[in-house]
Amino acid sequence: MDDRFFAALRSLISIESVAGVDVSEAHPYGSGPALALEYALKLCGELGIRYVNRDGKVAWAEIGSGDEIVAILGHLDVVPVGSGWQHDPQGELTDGRLYGRGAADDKGPTLAALFAMKELQDSGAPLGRRVRLIFGQCEETGDWADMKYYLEHEEKPVFGFTPDADFPAIYGEKGILEYRISLPLEGSGLISVEGGEASNVVPDWARCTYLDAAGEQRTIVTSGKSAHASTPEKGDNAIDKLMAALVSAGVESPLADFYAKRLMGDYHGGKLGCPLCDEESGRLTVNAGLLRTEGDTVTLTLDIRNPVTHTSAEVDAAIDAACREYGFTWKNTDNLPGVYMDRDGEVIRALVDVYRSVTGDMSEPTVIGGGTYARAMPGIVAYGPMRPGRECTEHQRDEYVLVEDLLGAKEIYRRAIERLANL
Repeated sequence: MDDRFFAALRSLISIESVAGVDVSEAHPYGSGPALALEYALKLCGELGIRYVNRDGKVAWAEIGSGDEIVAILGHLDVVPVGSGWQHDPQGELTDGRLYGRGAADDKGPTLAALFAMKELQDSGAPLGRRVRLIFGQCEETGDWADMKYYLEHEEKPVFGFTPDADFPAIYGEKGILEYRISLPLEGSGLISVEGGEASNVVPDWARCTYLDAAGEQRTIVTSGKSAHASTPEKGDNAIDKLMAALVSAGVESPLADFYAKRLMGDYHGGKLGCPLCDEESGRLTVNAGLLRTEGDTVTLTLDIRNPVTHTSAEVDAAIDAACREYGFTWKNTDNLPGVYMDRDGEVIRALVDVYRSVTGDMSEPTVIGGGTYARAMPGIVAYGPMRPGRECTEHQRDEYVLVEDLLGAKEIYRRAIERLANL
């Protein structure tokens, strides 16, 4: 079974399945994901697992019987390979590692779940619920149109997991909010200003041009250190430095004044008026990630990660009050609700117990500020395949997964599926 598993996985990895390329009516998420789905469903047939394909828009494999469904959300699409690989990105098994784009994210874990279902089906173990592995095809785009289509047209699961993150389990994910704060360029005290590449990354560069008191044009350029927006304290924000330099230079700029009063040096919303915190997920985080001059408007984009027991309305109110003071306008341009499941509830307890029984690792389940595929569907939490302390190579050159970890994940998923189906 293991030889067949790795042979199948290498075949799947060899398919370059980047979403959004060659999209057509027949290939709604691109030709690559469609080929990967075709292979996965053919494999299901060979394994004797029933499957359904709804015109390529959504597809799944299923075992067991019952009125309710336990869902597993895996995805077959990948990010582009990129350059600089020392190993074959289409699948190379060497020195106890399987290299390839998708080995860890998420073809390896998805097939581990599929083969776990095969073993469970062959064992004849009774299952009180059906178990459905839903094959995602556009997870990496962030759009998740396939899962939206599923929720609109198909049966909803009672609970389940996505094998697309970390063990022992991630029982909570903060809400992700994005705000665009705008003011007219005229009267801003600036000629132009820009910084950062994306709102969800701590910016490592920023620059602006302005006129000094003598009417001379001046330019300030600052540099910093990138980090993920969910952990802004790990970076060095170049926009922070730029605004501090403007204040130090005595530039009369409402943007710089606003920034100094409401944001500078504060990653947790205190200055902004929303110092939210809870026991489950910790403190709110704020990242000023993107600054742009767009025509006659200056726009500052904030990425805010909201604790799981608080609402976006609380943050909206704080943003509104802060902006009204300066006459700025604002818009909430993204609002991804958080994920939260009781860590002492039966689902999380079952998942963690299974992980511990297989590995002997007593690590605790966690809450994160980042986002996983669990957000795509209610009742889903992130569960593996990465073990605590392992090197994370997802989206990087020479992406790999340890063979022993992948086989361990398959065993964990087999036991976890049986537990969840019979809760």
